[in-house]
Amino acid sequence: MKILIINSGSSSIKYQLMVMPENEVICSGMIDRIGLETSNVTFKTTAASHEETLAIPNHKVGLQKVANMLLDAEKGVIKSTSEIAAVGHRVVHGGSDFSDTVKINDKVKEKIKQLFELAPLHNPANLEGINVAEEIFSSAEQIAVFDTAFHQTMPEVAYKYAIPNYLLTENKVRVYGFHGTSHKYVSEKAISYLKNNSKIITIHLGNGCSMAAIQDGKCIDTSMGFSPSNGLIMGTRAGDIDQSVVFYMIKNLGYTPDEVNAVLLKQSGMLGLTGYSDLRDIEAEAEKGNKDCKLALQMNAYRIRKTIGAYAAALNGLDAIVFTAGIGENSSFMRNLICTDMDYFGIEIDASKNQIRSKELREINSENSIVKVLVVPTDEEYEIANQVYHLLADKL
Repeated sequence: MKILIINSGSSSIKYQLMVMPENEVICSGMIDRIGLETSNVTFKTTAASHEETLAIPNHKVGLQKVANMLLDAEKGVIKSTSEIAAVGHRVVHGGSDFSDTVKINDKVKEKIKQLFELAPLHNPANLEGINVAEEIFSSAEQIAVFDTAFHQTMPEVAYKYAIPNYLLTENKVRVYGFHGTSHKYVSEKAISYLKNNSKIITIHLGNGCSMAAIQDGKCIDTSMGFSPSNGLIMGTRAGDIDQSVVFYMIKNLGYTPDEVNAVLLKQSGMLGLTGYSDLRDIEAEAEKGNKDCKLALQMNAYRIRKTIGAYAAALNGLDAIVFTAGIGENSSFMRNLICTDMDYFGIEIDASKNQIRSKELREINSENSIVKVLVVPTDEEYEIANQVYHLLADKL
């Protein structure tokens, strides 16, 4: 069964065409820096790879580019869209309606749309991906895999806010958590590597960032909440902020609620602190002596260290921390900054191991480190494909 995976992030599209259950990757690729003039496009098969830089203004254009590459007469891998049996879509927010993988119909799409306000950088892109895929791959089953599903094991003490009870019972206002597909995948890989159901903190660092405390394979807490906007400092999102700031901006500074929303989601985070949203640019500027970039990197690492401390307390112990996603896997600088001065928790990395770049799971902790420090490349596309296959196989 050929399954196309579409993972539309806030500023990127990852895609992968797989044969399941053989777990054979026919092709894969990514479009990042969406919205910029210098978007990067990659397309890889077992035989060749293609890269180019061009302007990709939005997700619709990006998805059309992916379809064109799949069908390309020279480098493409399918002759007809009918070869694809299913398209698996990563959908960020499932609210209280979805805790499992589901076939997409009009009712599901309407629910995803109703959650736009809770995931404004993601759910619109996810729904755009679904709509475009329905047009291009019209004979394929369209399947949604929700980021929120993995975090449904959180206890009430962790997911409930200290607000009037009716807001939970009637309006479903609670912590949902996100990046669940990634946290699930890398935690299972780490548990297999450690050979026990350990106390683990997974750290997903990309344009969006989140952490999860995982005990015996189940999430007990996570840094994102009702929407994917709080917690750690992110590419353009502020993360945790005193809610009074919102009311101050509206009442005293004359902002409208929509303007505040735009500031906190699209103009804050690393972009607001430095003028750059891509960590590669920020690290390069910091090396040149840019004080704003240096401070922003330190703030980012500080927020992560604080959360490690909180989750170590929630877990009542710590066996391993796991770095994953674009920044977590590739930035030795950020990993070092985060793990510096963490010896009280038994966290110490080996400088030479930290510099190694690999697509394999690896340890970067020193021999003296009590806590394992792992880099586990995430594979959300495989996790989505696996869930899509099992959903369809169970119904055959």
